[in-house]
Amino acid sequence: MKVVLIGYMASGKSSIGKMLAKDLHVEFIDLDDYIEAELNMSITAIFSEKGEIYFRKKESEILTKILSKKKSFILSTGGGTPCYGNNMKTILEKSTHSIYLQLPVSALIKRIEKEKQQRPLVKNIKNEDLPEFIGKHLFERRQFYFQALHTIDCGHKDIDQLIEEIKELLF
Repeated sequence: MKVVLIGYMASGKSSIGKMLAKDLHVEFIDLDDYIEAELNMSITAIFSEKGEIYFRKKESEILTKILSKKKSFILSTGGGTPCYGNNMKTILEKSTHSIYLQLPVSALIKRIEKEKQQRPLVKNIKNEDLPEFIGKHLFERRQFYFQALHTIDCGHKDIDQLIEEIKELLF
């Protein structure tokens, strides 16, 4: 079973992925953590020192590597992963389940405001400009996210409810 979680930044991909993997007794892989380990640099450092194009190229290579080699896992991707190159096509072809964790813009704003410094794409954006930035960004990315095999509305649900809902989809 190869399950890939996609969605906008702060949509809960890593938190849900870790708990789901633990419940299912499979490996959890956070794509950003994997990239950092492979390149021996933080995502923030990669963006600032090498640029986004370099990052996206490496992200695509590593995504393909994981999906091609690993047997059974829960993979949490970066918010932009499905939107670049052939990544969404690769996810659809090489995973057994792709799941879009969907949240309304208002919920994403609340989450992102709390952790802006760890998010290279938004760390320099003023809080009052976040609604417009996130709304526009999400609008651009939705076409990729909605290609996922499943979409889960994550609004007004706790993590345990979401885990159960995902497990029902998988089995």
